[in-house]
Amino acid sequence: MRIDKCWLCSSNIYPGHGIVFVRNDSKIFRFCRSKCHKHFKAKHNPRKLKWTKAARRMAGKEMVTDDSVEMERRRNVPVRYDRNMYITAIKTIKAAERVEAMRKILLRRQRRRALISKKRTLAEKELETHSHILEAPNDFVEQTIASGEDIVMESKPLRVTRNKKVSEPKSLFKVKKADKKSRKDGNAMDVD
Repeated sequence: MRIDKCWLCSSNIYPGHGIVFVRNDSKIFRFCRSKCHKHFKAKHNPRKLKWTKAARRMAGKEMVTDDSVEMERRRNVPVRYDRNMYITAIKTIKAAERVEAMRKILLRRQRRRALISKKRTLAEKELETHSHILEAPNDFVEQTIASGEDIVMESKPLRVTRNKKVSEPKSLFKVKKADKKSRKDGNAMDVD
């Protein structure tokens, strides 16, 4: 049983699945589903489609240099059956899978560290742009320097809250409604 790779997205194609396209120069293209086949016919570049393995590798989301990829590569040279060779091959495959899993974990950790440092730099940038909020007023600083006292800033945790609409007291904005019988020109009729 041979498990092939899709030409466009590099996902597995199991026997009895997928589409095979043979070009006039006898080059064989295998596709896992009609979506990949349509993108191929539309001459789309797999590196520009974000969901493909090629694009993920270009973006650094998946490992580029990996020995297991070399092991999976298709070879057209027939190999004579040897029991010992198959036993060692199975052992090396298991070891390679363990190594690949560890490399993936390390890659994820590395990407997470980069994201955390990026978030920190964004927070520092935000603090720089709004540093005037955190600084003490200049008049206060000048007065304390003139008096010769030491400036001691109390460190209290800042609490950021969202601005809520402040409702004004209704009594300030009461508008007397005009009587129904009052006229617009100001000459109102007396109502008893």
